[in-house]
Amino acid sequence: MNQPQPQVDKLSLLMVHYRGGEIMANIKSAKKRIKVIKRKTLENKARKSALKTAEKKFFDAVAENNKELAQECFVTVQKMALRAADKNVIHKNAAARKISSLSRRLNAMA
Repeated sequence: MNQPQPQVDKLSLLMVHYRGGEIMANIKSAKKRIKVIKRKTLENKARKSALKTAEKKFFDAVAENNKELAQECFVTVQKMALRAADKNVIHKNAAARKISSLSRRLNAMA
């Protein structure tokens, strides 16, 4: 029982090729750049994920009305956000906005 194969146009093949497939570089420096980009992408994802986790921990502390833990978490999130902005993982204005927002929540706890 052969099922008919779906029609695939060339554009969608190219998109799959560049989105998740292997890119076949011929030049040595291009191959190296691909390896470096993959490594840096993983580092950026880890940094962003850690920032989100620290932010959730801060929100949990605020929800529990635990001022000391919230203060510690705020300092951690602030450092991580500024570091992420320095590494261009997030925009510097986004980091400033995030810190400002968390600071207002922390001050509202008093």
